[in-house]
Amino acid sequence: MGDVAMTVPVLYSVGKQYPMHEFTILSKENMAPLFGNMPANVHFRGVNLEKYKGMVGLNNLFYELYKEDYDAVADLHDVIRTMFIRMAFKLKDKPVASIEKSRMAKRALARKNNKIKTQLKGSIQRYVKVFDNLGYPVNLDFHSIFGDTLPDLPEDLKASTGLHEGMHWIGVAPFARHKGKIYPLEQMEKVLEILNAQDNVRIFLFGSGRTEGQWCRNCEAQMKNVTSLVSRFELKKELILMSHLDVMLSMDSANMHLAFLTHTPVVSIWGATHPYAGFSGLQVEGSEIVQVPMDCRPCSIYGNKPCYKGNYECMYNIQPQDIATTVMNVCKKNE
Repeated sequence: MGDVAMTVPVLYSVGKQYPMHEFTILSKENMAPLFGNMPANVHFRGVNLEKYKGMVGLNNLFYELYKEDYDAVADLHDVIRTMFIRMAFKLKDKPVASIEKSRMAKRALARKNNKIKTQLKGSIQRYVKVFDNLGYPVNLDFHSIFGDTLPDLPEDLKASTGLHEGMHWIGVAPFARHKGKIYPLEQMEKVLEILNAQDNVRIFLFGSGRTEGQWCRNCEAQMKNVTSLVSRFELKKELILMSHLDVMLSMDSANMHLAFLTHTPVVSIWGATHPYAGFSGLQVEGSEIVQVPMDCRPCSIYGNKPCYKGNYECMYNIQPQDIATTVMNVCKKNE
């Protein structure tokens, strides 16, 4: 979801700058809320991948798309599925362009020995380059998926979360897909305890699934100013709430990018991964990155490799008080 979220500012901008053209976004069906407020010439088409399994399924999808007579194809993902679609269009003499991921440079950044630590081009810049290669130069012109004004909070969201004016609203997304990206939960509890003790603070926990939901509900039960949102609202409403937050505390994960799309400052925590890899996304003014300098970082681009030291000290060395202080400082800037 994080990769898809980072396409939104680019697709919004290209649609706005080329109103004479029509653009269709092809992605998984559950990504639709991210594209709900695009320019009128940008359309979302959700795909159920279960319907298009294997090469036969992808071929069927290609012919469905080919009948719609697209003039060009931009591959923003460069994985086997999108490669197949892209190459099929190319064989039909359609112009195609694909993202350049710099896989070799990323491997050099994350390898154990002789690392080459340098800032790589960000994903958003890479998406822009794809359209540039197709002949559609893009100047980023994006504020929020909700435009220039905050959306109203739905009544059921107000009632369920007990929101009150005059309080700092803090989102916390403590989870990620891989362990190397997750701040130890016992230390995250200490962060929540420090924040919970502050005056005029409401904390909203974001996550998904049974395990994450149980942890969030336990925190909600123990701390009076903490509310779990897991399995309570659809993505669209979670995004609306994010847009009203003073700050989102997140891992290097999808929720970091979702918050950026709502123009919400983010305090992001980085462990096994590193912003050098180019996945820090669209930064919002006031955002902060929390990390500790270590020679072994990054040891992974996606956080999916086990710590070769076995102790994940890149995360454990980050003190809860430092995180909480950074979060509150961002809140105070928004007063």
